Amino acid sequence: MDKFRGIPIASTGRKYQTEQGFAAIKNGVKHRRDRRDLSSPGKPAWLKARLPSGAGYERVRGIVKEHRLATVCQESMCPNIGECWDNGTATIMLMGAVCTRSCQFCAVDTGNPNGWLDADEVENSAKSVELMNLQYVVLTSVDRDDLPDGGAQHYAECIRAIKRRCPDTAVEALTPDFAGRQSDVATVLGSGIDVFAQNLETVERLTSVVRDPRAGYQQTLDVLRFAKSHRPDVLTKTSVMLGLGETDDEILAALDDCAQAHIDIVTFGQYLRPTPNHLPVQRFVSPEQFELYRQWGLERGFLEVVSGPLVRSSYRADQVFQKNNVGL
Repeated sequence: MDKFRGIPIASTGRKYQTEQGFAAIKNGVKHRRDRRDLSSPGKPAWLKARLPSGAGYERVRGIVKEHRLATVCQESMCPNIGECWDNGTATIMLMGAVCTRSCQFCAVDTGNPNGWLDADEVENSAKSVELMNLQYVVLTSVDRDDLPDGGAQHYAECIRAIKRRCPDTAVEALTPDFAGRQSDVATVLGSGIDVFAQNLETVERLTSVVRDPRAGYQQTLDVLRFAKSHRPDVLTKTSVMLGLGETDDEILAALDDCAQAHIDIVTFGQYLRPTPNHLPVQRFVSPEQFELYRQWGLERGFLEVVSGPLVRSSYRADQVFQKNNVGL
């Protein structure tokens, strides 16, 4: 194991022991010599994000650390962490920082938590939202296939706790797929959320390459379709990464599939390779192309299509209702 100033740390792609006592793989994907030799095209100028800094950033970082919260901002190496945290917003990742799945694009650690949950997370999440004085919060989570309900009840309890402390705060739940179990999806839908999100991640042809085998293109669409039929008053949302080898025809087909599932909001962003063990970038999509894909979506009747190189599923989520590509 590598060391930093004498402290043992796990290097990317290597197995390590968590403080809860179970094994996990750092950054989610095992060491892949075959991929480490594959290069991606050089990053264009439009993909530059500002370094994390500012009083707001330090304040949010302090709250996250004090309440032992995992955030998708940190765990997924999001390029927008500086902007979002300095503006006083964060996407809280529930049920720990270790996922039971191993998607080939994702930098979240993977392992089997063996049923472990932080008993204090429900109230700590609610306290943090209250301290940040958020009007809109996104809750996401790792997949927890080790739990009988995939963590649906825990997810719902976190949302209810936030609504008790902050009744005027809108809550978006970016959830796992719960293996397609409608009863678990219904548990989350009944918690008081305002937006239910589940990500397609990529086009149908690339799903088996990009996502864990337990995930599925049709499974995600079915979850979102059920969510809309079960709770028509809750907005539904999905996100697709571009730059993994998809074609324009496949993007159009994905938009048509989303429309048929009655999804309200779609986001498009550029895939960025988090480590050399992950899938390489096949292309960098230009801002002009992202705008074209947004127009294709709007023509299909979606409430909004957020589309841009640095867009992530929860990026400027509170601004979606302005219908101006969240100010981009």
